[in-house]
Amino acid sequence: MYPDLYLYVERARARELRADADRYRLAPPPSGSVVRTLERRLGWALVETGLRLVHRHY
Repeated sequence: MYPDLYLYVERARARELRADADRYRLAPPPSGSVVRTLERRLGWALVETGLRLVHRHY
């Protein structure tokens, strides 16, 4: 795969993941245990952090 095409695909995927993260963050909190809610929030925080690091690197 050409480097430019690879970067284009990765940036498109990053936009999709950011949109998913925004939708999830703006959605009403799911019913369930407090621990499960914290696990989900931590997971999405890690996803957003990873996306920011990738975006800075490229």
